[in-house]
Amino acid sequence: MKPPRDPDLELRGKLIRSLGLLREMLPGSFVERQRACGRPTCHCADGKRLHRQYQISLLLDGKPQALNIPAKRVEEVRAKIEMRRRFEAAAATICSVNLKRFLQEKLQEKEKEKEDRQI
Repeated sequence: MKPPRDPDLELRGKLIRSLGLLREMLPGSFVERQRACGRPTCHCADGKRLHRQYQISLLLDGKPQALNIPAKRVEEVRAKIEMRRRFEAAAATICSVNLKRFLQEKLQEKEKEKEDRQI
């Protein structure tokens, strides 16, 4: 006979199994800027039709950095940064499930000790 199913354990297992899909994740935040290039004859010199610039903003060795992203890789980088957000959400859920189970076990141990003392 199978033991009763624990939905928290099933959720935790599902999340842990899904972590392998996130192995290409990137840290940081995606930033899109518009700026003038500085050339006086460029179309951006009027300040209206600016160039787009894409960056990843992150901490490297504890220092803030901005890494430029080529326009052809923007969607790929956005998806990889989103993977990290999903990873963090999964990790938070796993920790929450583990804490809930730990507190339940602690309470059950306390109740068992109380019953043992009464016998």
